[in-house]
Amino acid sequence: MATKVLPQPERDEIRVEAVLQALGEPVRLTIVRALADNPAGVCCGDIELPVTASTRAHHLKTLREAGVLSTHTDGTRRISVLRRDDLEALYPGLLTGILSAKQ
Repeated sequence: MATKVLPQPERDEIRVEAVLQALGEPVRLTIVRALADNPAGVCCGDIELPVTASTRAHHLKTLREAGVLSTHTDGTRRISVLRRDDLEALYPGLLTGILSAKQ
């Protein structure tokens, strides 16, 4: 099966206000922390969250559309990867600061 990357902004289209808004929600921050611990990516359903599947999908879409993560298909699975390099290039230290903040 072919891999398909879901729609996401190009690096130069990522805006800091969209990134900050996406990261300002605790569930989405949990997702970002899980992805930071797994650079190869995580199947969307493997991240334990206190929300329904549809709410999980909404949070992942919000993060993807803000440019925080990239999602591709692998058969019937969706794998998400943190766009660490893009975020670091655009906003040096932002992601590191957010990830090191107290939970």
